[in-house]
Amino acid sequence: MRRPGGGAAAPAARSALLAGAAWRRWEIALWLAIAATPFAFATHAALINEIAILALFALSLDLILGYAGIVSLGHAAYFGVGAYGAALFAKHVMPDPLAGLALGTALGALLGAVTSPMIVRGTDLTRLMVTMGIALVLYELANKFDDLTGGADGLQGVVMGPIVVPFVGRFDFDLGGRVASFYSLAVLFVAFWVLRRVVRSPLGVSLQALRDNRLRLSAIGLSVHGRLAAVYALGAALAGTAGALLAQTTGFASLDVLDFHRSADVMLALIIGGAGWLWGGLLGAIAFKVMHDVLAGITPQYWTFWIGLFLVVLMLVGRERLFSPRAWFGRGRARRS
Repeated sequence: MRRPGGGAAAPAARSALLAGAAWRRWEIALWLAIAATPFAFATHAALINEIAILALFALSLDLILGYAGIVSLGHAAYFGVGAYGAALFAKHVMPDPLAGLALGTALGALLGAVTSPMIVRGTDLTRLMVTMGIALVLYELANKFDDLTGGADGLQGVVMGPIVVPFVGRFDFDLGGRVASFYSLAVLFVAFWVLRRVVRSPLGVSLQALRDNRLRLSAIGLSVHGRLAAVYALGAALAGTAGALLAQTTGFASLDVLDFHRSADVMLALIIGGAGWLWGGLLGAIAFKVMHDVLAGITPQYWTFWIGLFLVVLMLVGRERLFSPRAWFGRGRARRS
């Protein structure tokens, strides 16, 4: 049964969503600056690659935490599955980077879809324990089947083929990491563009409404669990993409990709940048990795102390007033991103 006025309201709402999806000038300027970093900082190409991978990982967590309100301390499970999947594919099947990237993404999505029924139900504390438990189980499985994964020594002998860009050429991965940085930044941009469309779609709007008031969403007849499962699988797929990028650009996969610190690092990056805002994950990853690199160069043994001190000050003083990039562009505009 059609609601009164629904026929006229639907096109208007669709037009409003499409209008909000237009790229702003500052977004274009920031992406141009990001794209230029491998040229401007060629000697830091490896760091740029790490930042791009962490930013993609943070975007995947932001989608399920910032937009859907699903808390997770085991997001490394999907990152690790993508990393091992891409590394094993390159070593035993074919070294094509794009095929391996697609496989890592698919494995992350598959694991996310399989585990989503355990995640979408229950309280936040339940979700924290379940997500962390999934990551721990996968960690121990990867350690047990060391004949396949390499165990504590890692999966070695991963050699990647060149990246073939139609009408442009072939690009071999170099030791300096410059090709890897361009590759990871390109994948990051595509993922960012896709997520902008998703969060501004009716699904994205309903997710934010679900995050704010689940009972109201279920009262109007929308499927709460179905939406949570869908967005969780999408977030897991992007985490798998990030893991595949790490394995491909480093030529190595080890138990480290499933370790708890992976989930903790991406959570810290998201806290620094701000959840519920796609640029928060990206800028938070930049801030976290740059601080890590600078502080580790000054005090290699105690850099975590300074990161911890920064986070304490960040939370006590208030991210929104001093540190958040949201304040640079305005709270209202940032909320719509």
